[in-house]
Amino acid sequence: MLLILARRALTAVPILFVVSLMLFVALRVLPVDPAAMSMPPSATLAEIDAMRSQMGLDRPLLEQYGIWLNQAAHGDFGQSLHLRRPVLRLVADTLPATIELAVAAMLVASALGVGGGLALFALRGRRAELAAESATTVLMSVPEFLWALLFIFVFGVLLQALPFTGRLDASLPRPDITGFLLLDAVLVGRVDVLWSALAHLVLPAAALGLAFAPPIVRVLRSSLLDVYHDDYIRQARLRGLSEGRILCRHALKNAALPMLTLMGVQFGFLFGGSLLVEVIYSYPGLGNLMVDAVRNADLPIIQMVGLTYCVLVLAINTLVDGLYVVLNPKLRRR
Repeated sequence: MLLILARRALTAVPILFVVSLMLFVALRVLPVDPAAMSMPPSATLAEIDAMRSQMGLDRPLLEQYGIWLNQAAHGDFGQSLHLRRPVLRLVADTLPATIELAVAAMLVASALGVGGGLALFALRGRRAELAAESATTVLMSVPEFLWALLFIFVFGVLLQALPFTGRLDASLPRPDITGFLLLDAVLVGRVDVLWSALAHLVLPAAALGLAFAPPIVRVLRSSLLDVYHDDYIRQARLRGLSEGRILCRHALKNAALPMLTLMGVQFGFLFGGSLLVEVIYSYPGLGNLMVDAVRNADLPIIQMVGLTYCVLVLAINTLVDGLYVVLNPKLRRR
């Protein structure tokens, strides 16, 4: 298992290099002048040219990338053109919020996906099976931002049961230890902060989770149907094992492998899907930072956020590969 994880970690290095090069080149060919944007409106053309030379923008593109790569290797990813702050600090401040939202959404999607998959499998051969399949198709066609707007209207406006803006009540102090608000609230022993953070997290996490749950339902049901045609299931029945024990002790473990792969892919997509949800709920995460950067053509932030998404997806895929080895003994012999 360690060998497989080490191999995946090594393959991540050239992937990061290629992604960083593609991002750098794509952003530099845009009709945006970072030197002009970093100067006040009253700056003269001579001052802009001097700034362009200072930033190395008058050099060949590959040389510019080499300069950026050398600075990045020393922890310097540039400064925001709009906010005038180091982009590494900005990403570090907003990333924990996005990770909290993605983890909560994945928990919601996993619970709904596993529960729905088992329920749909239990309905096989019955009249309600077609209706349940149609329901999952309808749920699959609704995007996360539409769920977000619907939840705001129902639970925020009509029922006024849950907050739908921000990450914490403005009247409460925000503990800042790790950046993860839920963990920080526990560390400082503030139950009111924890409760408020959870309340603010419910609607965006539910919107994301509900959008990503239907594929998990479909994959788990299909995997269980395939597994139940294997010989060891018939042998388990011949030994007198109950259907519940066959499902929990034998079938579900093998059927979970394709579902685990899908959940790993879904978890990576969650970070991209959180962008619109964060904007809708004014959630101060990486997605909101990305939208503001695009709006202001803040190229250093866009590039850093793109690299951050790449690192997150690679880390998730590596973790899924490790879990796959744990659950599938055949892979341990390779």
